[in-house]
Amino acid sequence: MSNFSKFMKQNKITKENTTYAATKSLVDENGEPLKWTIKALSTKENEIIRESCMTEVQVTGKPNLYRPKLNTSKYIAKMICACVVEPNLYDKALQDSYGVMTPEELLTEMVDDPGEYQDFAAFVQNYNGFNETFNDKVNEAKN
Repeated sequence: MSNFSKFMKQNKITKENTTYAATKSLVDENGEPLKWTIKALSTKENEIIRESCMTEVQVTGKPNLYRPKLNTSKYIAKMICACVVEPNLYDKALQDSYGVMTPEELLTEMVDDPGEYQDFAAFVQNYNGFNETFNDKVNEAKN
């Protein structure tokens, strides 16, 4: 008897949303940091975001030879925005209240402390199965 049926979609476990206090500067009536609702990305969603952040750069000393390069900061910002369910970073009224026009700009206005932003990025990456941050990998590659 085959175990094939165990691989059917109806048997797949889905990851539940979680919450995270992305910044201490947005608080409730009791002074507690507001919790943001975070969802996991699918592999397909992640690939679409990743591809949108790729550029072709010329290989030094090799005319007409290019290699792909990931804009890591842009990728992480887009990943976070795609994962945030609440607050809705795509909401025009919320964007207008901060004087910005994109979810990524809104994110950096709302979480404007660099340390908090870095912690939030690490949380979102970890929640999506990336156990090391991209900065960790960059630093490791440099050494």
